[in-house]
Amino acid sequence: MDEIVAIITETGLPFAYDHFAEGEVPEVPYLLYLNPANNNFAADGAAYFKVNEIHIELYTDHKDLSAEQTVEAVLDRHGIFYSKSETWIESEKLYEVLFF
Repeated sequence: MDEIVAIITETGLPFAYDHFAEGEVPEVPYLLYLNPANNNFAADGAAYFKVNEIHIELYTDHKDLSAEQTVEAVLDRHGIFYSKSETWIESEKLYEVLFF
């Protein structure tokens, strides 16, 4: 996880793992990241190649192409393959762009 923290730090955006503590949510844009699953290659009861799935969530109050491009540039610079989706979260009045 230290490697992903170092990569996310390069965006210059505030971030936290999974969520910010109550009362500590920064102004948008900000990032959340989490490791919801892994898909390790194993044989003979041993993991030979570990593959961690990482989700990076960008939150903004409007469609912020600049913030998206910042995250994309950092991921591209590190050769990290990603897919991207987005959704409007009505209850929070925020856009979520998910890099996974």
